[in-house]
Amino acid sequence: MTVRIDGKSLTVEDVIHVCRDYEKVEITEDAKITVNRSRDYVREKLENDAVIYGLTTGFGRFANVKISFEDTAQLQKNLIMSHTCAMGKPYPKHYVRAAMLLRCNNLTRGFSGIRLSTIQTMIDMLNADIIPIVPEKGSVGSSGDLAPLSCIALGLIGMGMVEYKGKVVEAKEAFEAEGLTPVELAAKEGLALNNGTQMMTAVGLNVLYDAMQLLITADIAGALTGEAMHAIRKAYDPKVHAIRGHEGQMIEAENMRRLLDGSYNAKWLHETKVQDPYSQRCLPQIHGASRDAIKYVYDKVTTEINAVTDNPLVFAEEDEVISGGNFHGQPMALAFDFLKIAISELANVSERRIERLVNSQLSEGLPAFLVKNGGLNSGYMIAQYAAASMVSENKVYDHPACVDSIPTSANQEDHVSMGTTSARTAAMVLDNAQKVLGIELSAAAQAIWLRQEQGEKGIDNLAPATKVAYDFIRTIADPIEEDIIMIDELKKFDKIVKDFSLNEAVAKVINLK
Repeated sequence: MTVRIDGKSLTVEDVIHVCRDYEKVEITEDAKITVNRSRDYVREKLENDAVIYGLTTGFGRFANVKISFEDTAQLQKNLIMSHTCAMGKPYPKHYVRAAMLLRCNNLTRGFSGIRLSTIQTMIDMLNADIIPIVPEKGSVGSSGDLAPLSCIALGLIGMGMVEYKGKVVEAKEAFEAEGLTPVELAAKEGLALNNGTQMMTAVGLNVLYDAMQLLITADIAGALTGEAMHAIRKAYDPKVHAIRGHEGQMIEAENMRRLLDGSYNAKWLHETKVQDPYSQRCLPQIHGASRDAIKYVYDKVTTEINAVTDNPLVFAEEDEVISGGNFHGQPMALAFDFLKIAISELANVSERRIERLVNSQLSEGLPAFLVKNGGLNSGYMIAQYAAASMVSENKVYDHPACVDSIPTSANQEDHVSMGTTSARTAAMVLDNAQKVLGIELSAAAQAIWLRQEQGEKGIDNLAPATKVAYDFIRTIADPIEEDIIMIDELKKFDKIVKDFSLNEAVAKVINLK
């Protein structure tokens, strides 16, 4: 499969195919024509000695400093070198691959005045898996992701370090190995390369994609806990959810009905109780609200990955170059702050279900902390502590970064988005939430096994779909008879959440939305 970019039709899934699955990228023929037309216009303006921000002026606070035609190329190189102020540990490679793809897609719209050959060289880097090292910290999210995108552009011009064939090497060494020629930047090109929202969007898009998978995992975990705790399925009756009308809630109720259909543990009605606690009964409402939030973010990201976000913008047909503010990351900052809250709630309610599983006063006859011979064995006691720790940590990360603007560039840029921080903290929240859901899966499977051990036919009475989930879990982890090294156990569950393998196993028997 080859992903063809034109600046208008890229999807979230396309980006994932390129950044994680190493699909190749090429520019459509129509996009090439548009890019060349835009560049011809820029060349004409330069020949006529026009004064245009970023082409023949300095940047930011230096916007009023005129730059001679002879110095325009040096201006662009200086821009990239001086702006590589990102610090900290490097981003994972797939984030940078995504940012490179998004930047190229942005540029193919033909409003940036960049040469086609420059875009093509970045695509050649991507296809050859020459990926610049980009530290995580240093972007305020406006004017775009200047520092991280400059680190990507630095590799494009044959400077700095890149990851290539599993090693970190100098960019020029990787270029030579692939027979590529570093770019010598022309007027406008440095600014076209580093002024945009592609780093924050790349990070947030990857978090978004995993969050969409985590919704399904959360439903499976909630269903397994429902099996272990004899949930009342009537709470998921479609009539209940239709009269409220939220799409996510109705989908979640349908998912729970499908997962639990045929269960003799989670009955439609129970003789001994009339209601479950909120963490089980209100699962469609809670998960559904997160689902609706994630859908909102998906729509915003889909718009942004096909948006033009640099400055100034070249409108060749109208004979205009306009200084605007499309680089401002506020649309993504708000979206990713919303995203991390939505993810956090999946973990929050999961931890509450874990507590009910391990607490013998709430677990309807299960042994304390899900272990035989309690006292000698501690079982899942500290696993719940770990879940509590991570959901509490998420509450720190959930502080919205977008409300914390700070002026930059001598107050010329007096409101910034902090959208990259929104995306980065969303990634931290995601990691914690995945781990918490992994703990719930482990604890729920243990509880189901203990019901069977106690003669309640916990395993035999599972619904077909939850039986598939339970059996898959038992391919990676045995029931716990007595205390083991729990870190080794929980890592297994973290892995199956993150690689979606549990979701894929269940998808073979039922369709979940």
